[in-house]
Amino acid sequence: MNKVIGLGGPFIKAKDPKALAAWYSKYLGIPFGESTFATLEQKEKSMNIISFFAEDSSYFQPSSKPVMLNLIVTDVFGMIAQLEAEGVTIINAPMDTEYGKFGWILDPEDNKIELWQPSASAEE
Repeated sequence: MNKVIGLGGPFIKAKDPKALAAWYSKYLGIPFGESTFATLEQKEKSMNIISFFAEDSSYFQPSSKPVMLNLIVTDVFGMIAQLEAEGVTIINAPMDTEYGKFGWILDPEDNKIELWQPSASAEE
């Protein structure tokens, strides 16, 4: 049987795709260059998550968008501090949980972004 073997990535509509790509490049280090798409190299033991939420879930708030990005980072607390110093909208305080460390921000088009630093056990 044919089956899915990985996650290609999110595809997001934007009011200004080039400006949004430039913001993600500047603040999150995603290598868009002059394009509106980027390829992220995965380390050998990396993972991709696909998750569904109830239609009435408040987890994506304060964004009213039906999609939230979850991006894996190396240092959530350091990245949140850096983004806050740059004036990026931070949502709540970052957390350390059994699944790893999490922080949340909004991009300029009010898409919620969850920054995730997996726990050592989540990476195994």
